[in-house]
Amino acid sequence: MANVVVHDWHGKESGEASLDLKVAKETSAADLLHRAVVRQLANARQGTASTLTRAEVAGGGRKPYKQKGTGRARQGSIRTPLKPGGGVVFGPKPRSYELAMNRKERRLALRTALMSRVADIVAVKGFGSELDTPKTKEITAALGRFGIQADTKVLLILDNASEAVRLSVRNLEKVRLIAADQLNVFDLLHASKLVVSEEALAKIQEVYGDV
Repeated sequence: MANVVVHDWHGKESGEASLDLKVAKETSAADLLHRAVVRQLANARQGTASTLTRAEVAGGGRKPYKQKGTGRARQGSIRTPLKPGGGVVFGPKPRSYELAMNRKERRLALRTALMSRVADIVAVKGFGSELDTPKTKEITAALGRFGIQADTKVLLILDNASEAVRLSVRNLEKVRLIAADQLNVFDLLHASKLVVSEEALAKIQEVYGDV
């Protein structure tokens, strides 16, 4: 179990929240997280790269020149891989890069990644509740009050983010907004700071905590 200090919108401490998630053993945690990240990045690949073999390139049905008497190397087609515009040898073809990982391992990896970042979590009570209209500068100012520098990579985890918050955050290059029930290992490990609303912490405990 880990206790997290909760701040209000103005950056002042307003209480504590607890997060109790089962994590992987220390001896296997690094391997588990590595496999989870590799799987996530591999599954994000489109796998649509495609090249033409010499059988698929148009043209080349006629022999370019006669077999003997020219003093040049014999050629049977202008679409040979040795010629510009010819086919490609062992080039990429559409394929799936998906890697398998069972559900229990995926959930364990996610819990382990989250609990490993507890020291970098900034919990906020009612994040953005005072925003009636989209204002990016208000989000930037709030992050500053939480002690987060402007060039810091921030993962903002909210439960049911308002439209005003979503529109305010989308112009911030270093801030990524994600729902509390849609966490992933890569984003948790990639961010330098995790800003989590108090409501999102409760949602995380509900969704990812073992029964």
